Amino acid sequence: MTLTFSLAHLLGGIILLCAFLQLSQRRLAAMVTLYQAEALVLSAAAFWQGYAQHEMALYLTGLITLALKAVVLPMGLREIVLRFNMVRAVETAMPMALSMILGLGLIGVAVLVTLPTTESSLSLTREDIAIALSVVLLGLLLMTVRRNALAQIIGFLSMENGLVLAAIGMPGMPFVAEFSVALLVLLAFLVVGVFLLRIREHFDTLDLSGLEEIERRGR
Repeated sequence: MTLTFSLAHLLGGIILLCAFLQLSQRRLAAMVTLYQAEALVLSAAAFWQGYAQHEMALYLTGLITLALKAVVLPMGLREIVLRFNMVRAVETAMPMALSMILGLGLIGVAVLVTLPTTESSLSLTREDIAIALSVVLLGLLLMTVRRNALAQIIGFLSMENGLVLAAIGMPGMPFVAEFSVALLVLLAFLVVGVFLLRIREHFDTLDLSGLEEIERRGR
């Protein structure tokens, strides 16, 4: 049981570290690499939870996560980066150091909110939920502090990884719910890909600050 808890917490901690390090990156290629590493560790966490909980559905979750999030989505994201020639550093809405300080604060908030309200739960579930909530909040922060549309998509995908991490840490979570979330993310990614292509065609950039400027002029 000690090994089960330790390895599960280690995998969750690596996922959290990847989500946090995304705040320190200004190049999209590095953010995609961190997201892919996050997805790979998430698939390993799903496999381990399947072994620990003796739940076959979690093995399927791990396979879907590995194929979809660790292979298909990063390939699509890299294709967008190359096609739109987005190799330069993306603009941020606040200094990098400040965004990382806010990220640390959100992790503290997640721990302070989660642990007292889940005292009756298993230790494994409590700490996994705290880590998962931290990943979700960091993804939301990434979407807020980056002006580039693709960087905001990566933040959204990271948030979804946090939700899956919470789901696999809860015994009895229906596989159909996890599969539905994964399918929804894939569909959302396809829709957003078309949306980005249209933005690029009309404005020749994916920097959303230009859209804000156009909106202000329209008023």
